[in-house]
Amino acid sequence: MEIVGGLDLHRSQITFEVVDLRTGEVRAGKVHGPDRQRWRKWLETSFAAGDDVELVVEGCTGWRFVVEEIQRAGFTARVAEPAQAQAARGNKRRAKTDRSDARLLCRLAMEGRVPDSWIPPTVILEWRERIRSYRTLLDQRTAWAQRLHAELYQHGVAVPEAHIAADDTRALLRSDRVELTAAARERIALAYRMIDATNNELLPLAGRIRAFGRCHPATRALVAAHYGIGPLIAVAVWAELGDCRRFASSDAAVRHSGLDITVHATGNYRSGGHLARQGPSVLRWALYEAAHHASRATSPDHAYYCDVRSRIDAKRAALSVARKLARRCYHTMRQLNDEQLFAEIRT
Repeated sequence: MEIVGGLDLHRSQITFEVVDLRTGEVRAGKVHGPDRQRWRKWLETSFAAGDDVELVVEGCTGWRFVVEEIQRAGFTARVAEPAQAQAARGNKRRAKTDRSDARLLCRLAMEGRVPDSWIPPTVILEWRERIRSYRTLLDQRTAWAQRLHAELYQHGVAVPEAHIAADDTRALLRSDRVELTAAARERIALAYRMIDATNNELLPLAGRIRAFGRCHPATRALVAAHYGIGPLIAVAVWAELGDCRRFASSDAAVRHSGLDITVHATGNYRSGGHLARQGPSVLRWALYEAAHHASRATSPDHAYYCDVRSRIDAKRAALSVARKLARRCYHTMRQLNDEQLFAEIRT
């Protein structure tokens, strides 16, 4: 590389430090109010066409448009894993600033020690956005259903949570057969309106994701190979795991999902482990949902699930199966080529 640089991203500015390795010149400054157009103009005015430029940015919010514009300009973009990048700083000797963060990334690039994160292709980024939107809407619908259930219990109305959305339950709550205050009826009506509004966005999106999952080569491979993984869950696993060839082993895929168990031991003492939860929450949700199908007698993991459930509990059993599924999905996707993994499918 002839020119290397580090970038520290914030919504109000991008702080940069760039070193020309040919002359030793160091440039530092800020791009204020960064958006795609301002960033594109800065790249065009800061470097000449044909320059061999490598710019490093931490994998935090906003990295996507920054990386896309760097690549569009014909330069090399690298995304550094934030925790590992900061660990490379060593013992803290002075105050941490935006300038010091940019300098650190620049230094790591000069020394060839950037802890690279994988940069997914556009097709994965786009479906990752959609599956995360689906999960957000699902959580919102669940939250409103729980608020509604709590409101009913507050007024002594016993309705099983699974029956909250049923038409007969709605008719019952609108009638005079239940004793509710005026404010409670208003709150219940509001909750149902929010649930309906969420469903108006959630259900079409779910249908679109399932249609894609039934067509894409990678998601079809996951559905065909693994019990409990349907088209929607397959899209979540594919989008969040990505190119499994970047993982050295299936254990690394489990760690990426955050389903691994943390261990802290010193001397003869070892504390009880807990889930690391260091990774995409949507991936953990997808694997956990798929693992619940192991409770069915037709599942190939049914005997293992029942054994863990009898020794511990059903939740731990599902988590154990989820880890198995993560490893199996890793092996399935690792066998796919670029054309299968990153195929562009229109839905």
